[in-house]
Amino acid sequence: MKLLTYKGFEATAAYDEDAEIFHGEVINVRDVITFQSKTIKDLFKVFVESVEDYLSFRGEQPFHG
Repeated sequence: MKLLTYKGFEATAAYDEDAEIFHGEVINVRDVITFQSKTIKDLFKVFVESVEDYLSFRGEQPFHG
């Protein structure tokens, strides 16, 4: 597993050989935030998008940079 970090959020990620996808979950929040990607190249991108969606849902301004 690999640890990803963004804006203080930490996530673990792993590869599922059977499903042929990378999947991850944010580990330092009470809510469930998950993400998945077909490629390692897009894994961090979908993690960031999931965090930004979560922040938007909570009424916090997402970062567009």
